[in-house]
Amino acid sequence: MLTIKNLAKKISPAALALAVVLGGCTPAGPRALQSGVRFLDEGNYPAAVEKFRQATALMNTNAQAWNYLGVACHRAGDVTNAVLAYQQALKLNRDLVETHFNLGCLWLEQNRPDNAKSELAAFTLRRGNSTAGWLKLGSVQLRTRDLIGAEKSYSEALRGSPQNPEAMNGLGLIQQQRSRSPEAAKWFEAALQQQPDYAPALLNLAIVSQYSLNNRARALQKYREYLALPARPANWDAVNLAATALEQDLNAAGRVVQNGTTVPPVSNPAPARVVNNAPVHAVPLAKPEPPTNGIHPAPAAALTTGVVRVSAPPEAQLAHDVSADANSTAATEAETTKTAKPGFFQKINPLNLFRHSPKESPAVTSLPPVTAGSTKTAVAAPVVAGPAATSSVGVARYNYHSLAKLAPGNRLAAEKFFLQGLQSQRAGELPDALQSYRHATATDPAYFEAYYNLGIAAAAAGDLPQALSAGEFALSLRPDSTDARLNFAQVLKQVNFFFDAANELANVLKQNPDEPRAHLALGNLYARQFHQPAQAREHYLKVLELDPRNSQAPAIRDWLVANPR
Repeated sequence: MLTIKNLAKKISPAALALAVVLGGCTPAGPRALQSGVRFLDEGNYPAAVEKFRQATALMNTNAQAWNYLGVACHRAGDVTNAVLAYQQALKLNRDLVETHFNLGCLWLEQNRPDNAKSELAAFTLRRGNSTAGWLKLGSVQLRTRDLIGAEKSYSEALRGSPQNPEAMNGLGLIQQQRSRSPEAAKWFEAALQQQPDYAPALLNLAIVSQYSLNNRARALQKYREYLALPARPANWDAVNLAATALEQDLNAAGRVVQNGTTVPPVSNPAPARVVNNAPVHAVPLAKPEPPTNGIHPAPAAALTTGVVRVSAPPEAQLAHDVSADANSTAATEAETTKTAKPGFFQKINPLNLFRHSPKESPAVTSLPPVTAGSTKTAVAAPVVAGPAATSSVGVARYNYHSLAKLAPGNRLAAEKFFLQGLQSQRAGELPDALQSYRHATATDPAYFEAYYNLGIAAAAAGDLPQALSAGEFALSLRPDSTDARLNFAQVLKQVNFFFDAANELANVLKQNPDEPRAHLALGNLYARQFHQPAQAREHYLKVLELDPRNSQAPAIRDWLVANPR
């Protein structure tokens, strides 16, 4: 739960009285404000909202009153009005630093890291000694893979609070993302030395020990410590399943952990198996299929809950939508390990807004009419080699649309619709989400995030023409968005426009040659649709080079063995 600055605890009564006087309020205004503060402290948020609304009506130029209203709406779960109140407070006083922090926390909760980063950076710029500010900024930077910035922020947090376990856990996450698992484990251990019951570090150390360091005995011990915490974690059942499976596997391999000590099993042990740093995979068929790829939200649990992102879907892990829940993690569709039961990470973080069935969707030949213009969102000519003459791939091509330059509209009003769509999407109410996102794009035609989420929601609802249309509009606004182009490519593949999907992926690699998701998706197209194993091999090898711990690495190696040069 994100911390929200409560100014009532930061400002003395005298300072508060001076503030309302300077705001030009009537006597009823200060009384309403003081009553709202009292209700806020008592946790009576509906009553606090009512009083702060009265205060802002009487003191409509008082920035602090608007900030209080934002806090009350925020705590009451009214995201839309909380945003509007915070923005009004900052419109009146850009230097009200607590409001920057509060709004940054709200954007972080809503998985809008760019917005959150802007507000939290403004806060830390003015309050450089705030440990909470640096921690929140670090979490946002970690989510956006700004590892250098995140390392600086967590280090600043440690400078102000040398024994802070959250900062140490964050530094461990950074090392894990740099594939420096031993260093990551040291940071998690350091966090646990400061706070032995710090849940994120316990679970992180368990996961890293099991999957990266191949120390499964210690992994089981940490899982058990995590499960024994007095405050039962929300993912207790899923972690318990994983721990039980790991214990059974250790027992079968001739190793049982009791009280943190490795002892031989009582019964006749099965022969010990050699395991690597990844989960043990089933023996592949004689000619294994190439890895599959699809669109999934990028796991964000490592950033909000502090859990290391270890498990990934068996597809290329493509772009996340800006509405993905902060605790969402892509689920494993076909887990064949004994060290982690199927769906383990999905159960830990069950919300996955963008999951497709493996069934192929019918081809879509056209889109609904769009505004005519002069700018295409992507090149129409393929930039990859076509399939061999004997290939069974059809020649259907996507009809790109020329889009006029999109003029900005009323962003403030559009954000209200966007947030409504966000809440509906998170609740699984896709028709309502689609309607709200359409309203947002109509109100502000230059609203990239609204088109982006509209595409995600439309694909989840099976409305692939709408998903393609929204993807085009999103790319017309931000042609350099890797995530948007990866998503667009995946939908193109779903509707059997394989050449155009490959073209979009190649465009991604033009901008970022070291994007493993694009290499994996292109490798899959060459292997499955174009039947060109030589080209597929090049991209698969690049995935192993760039991301050796990719969840598809075992499947890729199996495919490479079965498809020699």
